[in-house]
Amino acid sequence: MKNSISRRDLITVATGAIITMPTIVTANFNEPQDRKPPLPYDLVKEFVGACHGKLERAQELLAEHPTLLNATVDHQNGDFEAGIGGAGHMGRRDIAEFLIKSGARTDLFVETMLGHLDIVKPVLARYPEMINCKGPHGISLIRHAEMGGEMAKETFDFLKTLQKIQN
Repeated sequence: MKNSISRRDLITVATGAIITMPTIVTANFNEPQDRKPPLPYDLVKEFVGACHGKLERAQELLAEHPTLLNATVDHQNGDFEAGIGGAGHMGRRDIAEFLIKSGARTDLFVETMLGHLDIVKPVLARYPEMINCKGPHGISLIRHAEMGGEMAKETFDFLKTLQKIQN
């Protein structure tokens, strides 16, 4: 019985190892070992829907599933919406503030609805073309300010002035 390996077999084995090694190395470095499965779409949709107007339900869902905090629903055609975005365009200050205090990422649309002119003004001074950008469902900054009511009136007035200047 011969224990030697032919040169042809050695080359075949070595070539196979060289070809598969990048896949093995890439898989080990790019895939976290503790990766969890995606959140169920219906759960994310329920949470984002609750954030449009049902504070208690949003709180319950977030308590049960903390990873919902920044989860987004894909409404198709580039229309992504997180819970905080729903609260923003519905004028739900209470829900937006609850989510921010819970660690949610905020954005210019939510800050506009909240009437935070000290945040909105410098961003638009740096990027004036953002007066025309659209949030979830294509809703404008000015509409977000309208939804903020009296507490966002100063921000609304600023946006109207800026819009007139641009037109």
